[in-house]
Amino acid sequence: MSPIKREIVMIDETITQFVREAQTGDRQAFGELAERFQNMVYGIALRTLKHPSEAREAAQDILMQAMRKIDQLREPERFASWLRQIAVRMSLNRAMRRPRETTRSPESLTDVRTVPETPLDDVLKCERKERVWNGLKRLLELDRRTLVAFYIDGQSLREMSDEFQSPIGTIKRRLHTARHRLREELEDLSPVA
Repeated sequence: MSPIKREIVMIDETITQFVREAQTGDRQAFGELAERFQNMVYGIALRTLKHPSEAREAAQDILMQAMRKIDQLREPERFASWLRQIAVRMSLNRAMRRPRETTRSPESLTDVRTVPETPLDDVLKCERKERVWNGLKRLLELDRRTLVAFYIDGQSLREMSDEFQSPIGTIKRRLHTARHRLREELEDLSPVA
């Protein structure tokens, strides 16, 4: 075996050992893994998100997620590809969830007039908000928790999947069903003219 191949095998064995130690709760071992793979994770996030600061933040989130989930990795020798999958998935989720940026010429902004809100606008906004909360209260607990987690707490489908211990497809179906039920509740709560 060539010296280079021998060194690669030793590095792989070291990483596998760090993974096994991290799976038993050794944070220092995970720190070693994070240090060795942070550039890879950052690179994946940067390639997807195109913003260095957002990619740094995403890389931290990815490494934290990996630390929380490392005990689920069945084959420690596949840590690098497992972490790469997490990085790709979380970066894509983050990219899909952020609002689309729109650019406008400065001239187009001169035509925009801001109309100050009136007290009536404030009252109507409060009434709408109250109607939505009343509609949520009338839903079954699972529907209510699903909608609140996604729309109010801002959880991703993956985070909801972990919290509800359900596959992402099930979470999507629950969101669809819960939105439909909330719409029906809001129609029932609409004031009679």
